[in-house]
Amino acid sequence: MSDSQDQNPRAEQTVCPYCGVGCTIEYAGNGKATGTAGPVNTKGEICPKGGAAFDVVEHEDRLTEPLVRESGHFVTAPWETALSRVANRLGEIIDQHGPDAVEFFASSNCTNEENYVFQKIARMLGTNNVDNCARLCHSSTVAAMSERLGAGAMTNTLDDLAETDCLLVTGANPAEQHPVIFRSYFLPAIRNGATLIHIDPRETDTTDAADIHLDVRPGYDIQLLNSMAKVVVEEGLVDESFIEDRTTSYTDLTAHLDDADIESGADAAGVAPETVREAARAYAEADRAAIVTGMGMSQHTSGTDNVHALLNLALLTGNVGRPGTGVNPLRGQNNVQGAGDVGALPNVLPGYEPVTDADARQRLADEWGVEPPNEPGLTETTATHQFGDAVKAAVVFGENPAVTEPNASSVRAGFGELDFCVVIDLFETATVEHADVVLPGSSWAEKAGTVTNTDRRVMRMRPNADLPGNARRDLDILTDLGRRLVGQSDAFDYDGPEAVFEELTRVNPLYAGMSYDGIGDSYQRWPFPADADSGTDVLHAETFASGEQTAPLLPVSPSPPADAVAEEQLVLTTGRALQHFNSGALTRRSETLMRMRGEDVLEIHPDDAAARNIEDGDTVVVESERGRVTVSAAVTAAIRPGVVFCTFHYLDPLANALTGDALDPVAEIPEYKHSAVTVRKAG
Repeated sequence: MSDSQDQNPRAEQTVCPYCGVGCTIEYAGNGKATGTAGPVNTKGEICPKGGAAFDVVEHEDRLTEPLVRESGHFVTAPWETALSRVANRLGEIIDQHGPDAVEFFASSNCTNEENYVFQKIARMLGTNNVDNCARLCHSSTVAAMSERLGAGAMTNTLDDLAETDCLLVTGANPAEQHPVIFRSYFLPAIRNGATLIHIDPRETDTTDAADIHLDVRPGYDIQLLNSMAKVVVEEGLVDESFIEDRTTSYTDLTAHLDDADIESGADAAGVAPETVREAARAYAEADRAAIVTGMGMSQHTSGTDNVHALLNLALLTGNVGRPGTGVNPLRGQNNVQGAGDVGALPNVLPGYEPVTDADARQRLADEWGVEPPNEPGLTETTATHQFGDAVKAAVVFGENPAVTEPNASSVRAGFGELDFCVVIDLFETATVEHADVVLPGSSWAEKAGTVTNTDRRVMRMRPNADLPGNARRDLDILTDLGRRLVGQSDAFDYDGPEAVFEELTRVNPLYAGMSYDGIGDSYQRWPFPADADSGTDVLHAETFASGEQTAPLLPVSPSPPADAVAEEQLVLTTGRALQHFNSGALTRRSETLMRMRGEDVLEIHPDDAAARNIEDGDTVVVESERGRVTVSAAVTAAIRPGVVFCTFHYLDPLANALTGDALDPVAEIPEYKHSAVTVRKAG
């Protein structure tokens, strides 16, 4: 691409391709995107990433022709050649090793319709080996909330959180990571008198607005949350009527908390006991208190238990089922919520019904003509460990697991052991380096469909540009592959994305009452039953989504992080920055965003820096048992002593060369937030 006019850019209302807020944007006529008033950004407000969203659409690095590997090198090929090679090689592998020899990586950055077709291909081939990057961000949150409440999404809406009396934000930095939510919903509540409690090992822009900051040691959240729960019980701050009517196992939890000690729990968590008491009182005494949770809670080997401990606080205080309350995970990618909703997960079908549910499988069989398998498939984090052994092939759709998976050097070596890999993407990413066939797909600006934002709003995307060169729309690529691989031509004959969505509403009860016309330029929110006039805003009001009137309180015991930390080591915790997104494959191609933040830094406390003779701006070597990187040091008191921080947006330094691949036993999420590292001055 060299001439932007080749893509005929135009202004059509669509949804920002980056985080899960769901801001409405459109082409601005000057090579940039602009915000326009929408369901979430009601005044047209956007963040820097949204304004730069068009930068990658017309980028000269765009893939515009299919690539096939010949004698170790990529050559361009006609679509027929590339698609035939994909169908033939995957068919051979399935014939020889069975369908479970293929792992399907769905895309949290692509539409509901595309992800629905993608998981349909996998399941009609006979495998549940389909997953998306929710595995890497909030799978532990979804697991805990689904088990206890019956649904793993935000319990409340952004609109009613703006009316809360207390915000308990834990393991999240919405001021930088979800800035439109923070400025348009959270700050008005705070200015109206709501108390903000921030639990995070760093002082961030979110902390600047907080009344109480608990700079917890990474990996010790359960000790902190159990101590807060002990204060609530000990000081008589429980909601007794809610406990009686809506919970079970209260005596089990209180007996467990009898053995907890507030002082020792606070000490283990690295915070002051009185600050723990202050935070617990502020949360429990508020008329309406809302928990907002992020990856600082979920990305641990104890991530599921961390969220269970959070749920105890909400249930003990009756902060569920009412406006301004609840437990609200902030989702990271623009359609990570939707990818799960439509079934791009190995253990559930569209609508989060278990693959073991015979009635749910029959509903799909009636629609597809083929019943999905009845055993859960491999998560992507487990599948990468089996590359070259049980897993012989990978289909990677719009994701970059060679960068985003933990212990990245090991994962890259695993990709090299595969018999076959096909990637559908926009650019030659680090994952493309391991592909045998690369299919050039469509960016956000070239597609229609729907995405589901962080508070369960389904919104429509519309094209703002034509495709570059010989690239194809992702939905067209997937339906063509489906016809070739599955062999039932009518199963993938759709007259555009609206026809896919109509099928989705027939098989996903959460979306049953939705339609493109109903969404229009606004949104519809799930759950939206077929016979309803609108979706449900606040979940769990009379009964929980599980169908039960009560939810259990659950004793939770702490477990140590996977990485033991030697005396000379520090704890590396990773996260995001305002200007960049995920693996950086898109945002690092934006001149605007790279001018704002062109390189990564390692935040290190002045005490830890002085002990290592490190000064601000020095190049340092960071090393774990998995790998090593070099990066500039940023000496700052904003990070707690003993902890260092960097993002995962850059290829150099590649933060995930350092992170471990130990997994939460329930959700199989990696422990990105606690890696033992040594840090020394380079040279």
